[in-house]
Amino acid sequence: MPRAGLAPASVTEAGATLADEIGFARLGMGLLAERLRVRTPSLYKHVDNLADLAHRIAVLATTELGDAIRDATRGCAGGDALTAAAQAMRGFVKAHPGRYAAANDARPTGPDDPFLAASDRLLGCLAAALRGYRLDPDQELHALRMLRSMLHGFAALEVAGGFRIDTSVDDSFTWMIHLVDQGLRATAAVDG
Repeated sequence: MPRAGLAPASVTEAGATLADEIGFARLGMGLLAERLRVRTPSLYKHVDNLADLAHRIAVLATTELGDAIRDATRGCAGGDALTAAAQAMRGFVKAHPGRYAAANDARPTGPDDPFLAASDRLLGCLAAALRGYRLDPDQELHALRMLRSMLHGFAALEVAGGFRIDTSVDDSFTWMIHLVDQGLRATAAVDG
């Protein structure tokens, strides 16, 4: 009989929290069982295996990141929406590096995989942050890919301690977003 209080969602949340603390690459069923004060076999009543747990964490992280961006950009447009989305993503990655790594490691398992729906929702939230620029439809996908890549790269480097030069990382981030805002405005003006 499964332990009271444990369910797939609570095991996933505990795994995500542990991954944030120790790193996604170090996450293991034994460590999670120890955290939850159960024997390792007890976890298999709630998740199939480590791969299933990792995939569930990826769905959770992608959903949470989409929610963070949606909430941050609500009522914003143009540069304000871009800045809010960028700050939300950067903040999420810094606060949840393990679960963010799980999301980047995940691959859809089929057409009904909840990871696809969460990913589509996340991309929709990022795309909404770009709508105020009124880009030509042919440019929207390129802008979305650029934004996602840029934010991912910056946040991943920051979490890994990759910025070692004595200049404010916050200033660099602000400068980058300002430059992207100017570029998107210029692109929209040319296409409009």
